[in-house]
Amino acid sequence: MGKVYENRRKPKREGKKITVGKVEAVPAGRGATVKLKSGGEVALFNVNGKFYAIENFCPHKGYQLADSRLYGNIVECDLHGWRFDVTSGECFTKKGCSIESYEVFVEDGWIKILV
Repeated sequence: MGKVYENRRKPKREGKKITVGKVEAVPAGRGATVKLKSGGEVALFNVNGKFYAIENFCPHKGYQLADSRLYGNIVECDLHGWRFDVTSGECFTKKGCSIESYEVFVEDGWIKILV
């Protein structure tokens, strides 16, 4: 499976809740790229009305996951098919390649991510 890449856009954990957009901006079954002021990036997913955030990065080749296909709570990287659980960041393709997940809140119709 080759070299595993490092995520240079991985958000630094700051313990801050960041407002990223309105609930209606991410339809059910879709993902969206969230670019943070710090230069970091997360992939935000809507799974049947519940929101989840993970690193926007596949460790296989560094491809962004936000635009990849979502099958329930599993995102499959469009580049080479690596699969991740959007609720936890667990990688189902290669052991030891899980990515970070971030807590998501919905408050008054706004999506907020704890980074």
